[in-house]
Amino acid sequence: MAVVRSAALVAVSLANFVFVSWSAAEFVAFVSLRQIYRESRRPEPADVHVHMEWQSAFRDTKIQQALLCNLALLAFFILQHSLMATETVRGWTQACFGVLQRSVYVFCTSAFLQLLMRYWQPIHAAPFLWSVSREPWISCFPLVCFIIHVIAWLIIFSIILIFDYAELMGLKQVYYCCLALGDPMVLKSQKAQRLYCHLRHPVFLEFLVILWVLPSLSLDRLLLSTTLTLYMICGHSLDQQDYRYLRSQLNKKFEIFSREESAYTHLTARNGVREPTEHRE
Repeated sequence: MAVVRSAALVAVSLANFVFVSWSAAEFVAFVSLRQIYRESRRPEPADVHVHMEWQSAFRDTKIQQALLCNLALLAFFILQHSLMATETVRGWTQACFGVLQRSVYVFCTSAFLQLLMRYWQPIHAAPFLWSVSREPWISCFPLVCFIIHVIAWLIIFSIILIFDYAELMGLKQVYYCCLALGDPMVLKSQKAQRLYCHLRHPVFLEFLVILWVLPSLSLDRLLLSTTLTLYMICGHSLDQQDYRYLRSQLNKKFEIFSREESAYTHLTARNGVREPTEHRE
């Protein structure tokens, strides 16, 4: 029975890992690629049949409905993401799902994120807050934004890896449970546990860049960027002790990488010395 239970836990956690990873990839396309290339390829206002002014746009019933729908989607996502992180709900999910508590949390977050992306309503009739629509900027500025977004996403994924991606996804908890090692969070230091309690958005600055550095800003994207920015500001509660711990952990990672690089260089040098000797023999 223990083997069957372990196999079931591993299967569920791996399936959840695939779903969450797929949702993350779609979110990257939703936030970055679609906004940079699809919106930047829209025709200029002179080519649109009717391009409303701001006052007329806000009076339009369709635009009002789209804004309300998008705001409701954002509210549902924020409520789920925040409520399930509270001690009360976390204790309830821990009692119901046990070692899969973290997997359930990231699954629900990804599910609500899927709802947000599937039912989000773009607003094309309203004017832009800003739009790069003249040469040569219309050709090169989307490329600049794309490069900035790629760098920001790479930094985000690097930070997630530093913060133990397997544990954030719930895989490590299942692995430790199958090997009877206990909860990995309990094995962490007090500084690490304190950081995890404070840290809601480790990718705060990078995600702000992704939200706002765009060739054009439509009304629906303005709503998305403003809401998520305010939410991250409210959840960003790190203090100096947390920053010092983060800095020390980052230095340790760099030390490990430098040791591995020096060991590889030393091994390569040794192999390079041996080759001529063997050739002479």
